[in-house]
Amino acid sequence: MHVDLQALRTKPLLLCIGAHCDDIEIGCGATLVRLVREFPQLTVVWAIFAGSDERRAESRAAASRLLRGAHATDIRFMGFGESYFPRDYANIKDSFETLKAELDPGLVLTHRLEDRHQDHRVLAELTWNSFRSHTILEYEIPKYEGDLGQPNFFVGITAADLQLKVDALMTSFPSQTRRSWFTPDTFRGLARIRGIECAA
Repeated sequence: MHVDLQALRTKPLLLCIGAHCDDIEIGCGATLVRLVREFPQLTVVWAIFAGSDERRAESRAAASRLLRGAHATDIRFMGFGESYFPRDYANIKDSFETLKAELDPGLVLTHRLEDRHQDHRVLAELTWNSFRSHTILEYEIPKYEGDLGQPNFFVGITAADLQLKVDALMTSFPSQTRRSWFTPDTFRGLARIRGIECAA
């Protein structure tokens, strides 16, 4: 699959969609570091659909680190109930329609359609429904469901990009560090596997 990321030069708006307050950071944090570095005129809209006040503060802290150098950032919290997205499908769709009417992004980053977490899957479906005329890349999140797939697109990152992502996760999300899987090894390990797969 070929995607021309250089299109962000002529349409420098990036829309990042996440269900929860660490999804974007886990799924595409290092990619964001690279894009902000390569496209300094980039405006990033960061849309998170569920999260407590504590988690929102954590996400803001992580975003400020990962998006440092961006031309502009717009962090939005949609206020839906975590784990209940299928029940709130119509209202979440209305939020997507609002985003679609307001934004014309050069690139959209969102959850995988095959993700088994119900919140992630709802957002992936609505991303493809609402932004079907735009370039969309899906990101993956390691978790208990064990639903990692076989990507057909890889974004090259440097060791420094990955380290910045890992540092942002570990320092910005103290509420998550008690989870056994929320470790630097998890995030570095998945990146290493994908690097092997694309012969990096």
